[in-house]
Amino acid sequence: MINDLPQQVSMDSSGFVLLSDYVPGIVQEIRYFSTYNFVGDRIDGYEEPCAIISREAARALKTISNLANVQGYRLKIFDAYRPVNAVKHFVLWGIEDLDQRMKPFFYPDLEKQDLFKEGYIASRSSHSRGSTVDLTLLDMSTGKELDMGSPFDFFSEKSHPDYRGITEEQYSNRMLLRELMTKNGFLPIDCEWWHFTLKDEPCPDTYFGFPVALNSLRT
Repeated sequence: MINDLPQQVSMDSSGFVLLSDYVPGIVQEIRYFSTYNFVGDRIDGYEEPCAIISREAARALKTISNLANVQGYRLKIFDAYRPVNAVKHFVLWGIEDLDQRMKPFFYPDLEKQDLFKEGYIASRSSHSRGSTVDLTLLDMSTGKELDMGSPFDFFSEKSHPDYRGITEEQYSNRMLLRELMTKNGFLPIDCEWWHFTLKDEPCPDTYFGFPVALNSLRT
């Protein structure tokens, strides 16, 4: 899997922006900057808790945020651009069988090795191309996330967008997020309700390695 990582990595951040500059009201909980994630440590390459993304994806998310606001919701971001060395961190963790401290919270029904086979973790991530985002919706009236039937990064069939073993309200919430994203330029994947990639991403064949930090962005 490590040999499958991109060999040519760009450090050019000129096409990237701070998402909050485009969507000032966005809520951010950058999980890989914290220790509350499936690894249990801060992930390599996350130097600040901010969402960085391609300019094109930021513009699309601004439109989506405005549409969500009209319906009483705000976007909550868990992850956006992800450096290549963060993905390598995941891969190295994946082949270390002894470290399973976060298993009860994020992958209780799977073994670590199955996370790659089932598509939850990839040795090459679309996040590293800069136009993929992990997100949910926040109810502006309550300040709480909509109930999606499973939490972010819960690696299980329960997190598949079309999984029907949840309540109608939970399924409806997933479809609301999916409709907002897909009608405004993003594509979903079949195993994570929170994951979307800009259809016309500007760098479909380029992976980036600069850190998630404000000083990575050129002014």
